[in-house]
Amino acid sequence: MTEVAFECRMCGHCCQGEGGIVMTAKDRERLAAFLNITEDELVARYAHVRGGKIQLNVGDDNYCVFFREGCGVHPGRPDICRAWPYFRGNLIDETSWEMIQEYCPGVNPKAGHAEFVRQGRAYLREHDLLRYDPDSSPNALISDE
Repeated sequence: MTEVAFECRMCGHCCQGEGGIVMTAKDRERLAAFLNITEDELVARYAHVRGGKIQLNVGDDNYCVFFREGCGVHPGRPDICRAWPYFRGNLIDETSWEMIQEYCPGVNPKAGHAEFVRQGRAYLREHDLLRYDPDSSPNALISDE
């Protein structure tokens, strides 16, 4: 029986910190529609530009502005959030994968890195989360696949 490589525990650890939740045009459209506001309102109220990319703000508690004992915009969340923990670094580097296990209780070390990679790549393809444009996409989703 194949071990499940990741199962979200809704702990919120990935929602904390100012690592930069980059929103693509598709993300902004989806999130604005979910919030029933315009994309301009979304950016003005909840985001900022850093390095030429639009990123979600964090609150005073250093959590994403939409985190309230869970994701307050889960159906509208950005692709980078949808992709966690299947980020490029965790897929190509076993040491990175080992390190996230201390941070993310949903990552199953029993599955092993190779199985994590297999399931992660399948998940990213299935959910159309692979990106190829470094000028507008989150770096963690840039793929050469």
